Amino acid sequence: MCSDAREHRRRVETRVADITGHRLPTWQEVVERDYRAWDSQRIVIDMARMNVEQSVRTILARVPDSRARAAPRDRQR
Repeated sequence: MCSDAREHRRRVETRVADITGHRLPTWQEVVERDYRAWDSQRIVIDMARMNVEQSVRTILARVPDSRARAAPRDRQR
């Protein structure tokens, strides 16, 4: 998410499609999209307030270590 509406709009309007033939949404399409708020726990990364490094640290702190979950299956082989 981006809590700063002006920054969000700037990012939308200055994006460049990196897939041939892909059309990016306009700002108006973004604003008018059918948005439904999450009704369960979620991790919020506000890119207007955090840089990439801070965002990664936040995610890693909240997500269980996937290697720990995979370890028991690996031992069964």
